[in-house]
Amino acid sequence: MKKQDKTLPLTLLGATFLIIVGTVAGYILISSEETVDNLPVGAEVVPKDAMMTLHLSTDSTQWENLQQFGTPESKAALQKLLGQLRDRFLTTYGYNYQRDIQPWVGKEVAIAFLRKSTLEPSNQTTPDSPPPPPAEQATMVVLPITNPTAAKQILDKPRSPKAGKLVKRTYRGIEITETEGVPNQDISVAALGGKFLVVTNSQTAINRAVDIYKGDQSLAKAPGYTAAMEKLETAAPFAQVYVNIPVAAAYTSSKSMTPVSEENLKQLEDNQGVAAKVSLVPEGIDLKAISWLKPNSQKKFTVENKATEMLSRVPGNALMMISGSNLQRMWSDYVKGAAANPIAPINPDTFRQTVKNGTGMDLDKEFINWMAGEYSLSLLPIPKSKDQLQKFAAGFVFMVKASDRRAAEESLKKLDEVMKKKEFEVGEAVASGKPVVKWTSPFGGFTVIRGWLNGNVAFFTLGGSVENQILPAPTNSMAESVVLQETLPLESESFNGNFFIDISRTFNPQNLSIPQLPANQKIWVDGMESIGVTSIVSNSRTTNYDVFVKLKKQEL
Repeated sequence: MKKQDKTLPLTLLGATFLIIVGTVAGYILISSEETVDNLPVGAEVVPKDAMMTLHLSTDSTQWENLQQFGTPESKAALQKLLGQLRDRFLTTYGYNYQRDIQPWVGKEVAIAFLRKSTLEPSNQTTPDSPPPPPAEQATMVVLPITNPTAAKQILDKPRSPKAGKLVKRTYRGIEITETEGVPNQDISVAALGGKFLVVTNSQTAINRAVDIYKGDQSLAKAPGYTAAMEKLETAAPFAQVYVNIPVAAAYTSSKSMTPVSEENLKQLEDNQGVAAKVSLVPEGIDLKAISWLKPNSQKKFTVENKATEMLSRVPGNALMMISGSNLQRMWSDYVKGAAANPIAPINPDTFRQTVKNGTGMDLDKEFINWMAGEYSLSLLPIPKSKDQLQKFAAGFVFMVKASDRRAAEESLKKLDEVMKKKEFEVGEAVASGKPVVKWTSPFGGFTVIRGWLNGNVAFFTLGGSVENQILPAPTNSMAESVVLQETLPLESESFNGNFFIDISRTFNPQNLSIPQLPANQKIWVDGMESIGVTSIVSNSRTTNYDVFVKLKKQEL
């Protein structure tokens, strides 16, 4: 799913927090400056066109709280990851975080990821020029200095790396210390007044930081950045994240096996970014996020927060659920942006052709045309039976509110006839006292049941027999579900979309026979209980998201 889409609920599969602390030496020039109000520390020295920024708390209590979550395996993996970063940025240069860095570093550190192509001067190209190399990434770490005296005592005596040596140069009056002859570890360091110590793995990146410190435009001047951060009211967040959508998409495209054309990437220019503040709460991770368009963009969001009815129609035992306000608009927006999205999960043209090949019907004209209402897709478990062998452990349910009942009836009857020609057994049936239409595969592999719920809501079930869970209405809906209320605090009565997945049950092989994740992914997923997301379109240029990741918990 693409992040810039205004109607697709934001799906959050997970989040990884990295901390890079430590540096080699540099002299501290004592001076004082006012900080930028309401912005993460260091935003005033990070480039305006940074691809992504991550601010992490240095509060040891928060990191201790994080350690109570997850499984022993995921906790060990986190410790290994932090140890690798510590060794790379501290131990290699003879430093210890608690002894040498903690006494003077501020309450949070900033990490910025930059595209090197935005830092290096561009060269003139000709039609005969070879293709440019893939875009590379530069990393910038900003360490705020809260105790200049303590920092100066440590950094006045720089320690040489185990390999290579340290050299110094001056750029615009700022002394820069750099490594020379250290394999695969080019590090540049500069102290910007008595306020920041900046560490990068790119000489041009450190020069850029100095330029910004001297007056060039910083991240604080990125369109809408300050306003977005001010709207995300979170006290003492554990982490703050910002993604520059056009820049990040261009970088992702350059690394993809199927790069997006420059023409299609231009479609993302109206989008500015996504920002989030992450907090640790007793049951897991709470994330408040906002996405926004550039002030002068021609594109505008449609304020349509009507995804409320489906929560009462989806059973509360759902393993997974996604819902939205308007399927027709969602599809239209997805089609417009998919060509510019290097990680779009579905190619619209391919999907249209698949529908055409399978049914002979036009997806847009004969289906999407009458689906301008609420929708949901859910995965429901089937209680295990001791009396008979079950083919399926779960079944999918798709529901959509028809905006044109007559057109819907015509299309569905035509679809019935198509399935008959494909040798499906199609006939009327009864489920929970309600008339339905049942398709049975000629090979006995699966069945499809379709019908209508009150309020012009069409439904389809696929896989296991789950129709009785929604007909005539669920006894315990997602709107009433304790699991949902714990995972997805509903702070508003109206939503643009919702997403929920019970990770513990969905990825449990005793419940569902799904392919196992790779070990490096499974270790993190195993530490989660569930994920819930709500999205609300605030106005024509901003969308807000509320994400909660419930984690497995172990007492310290």
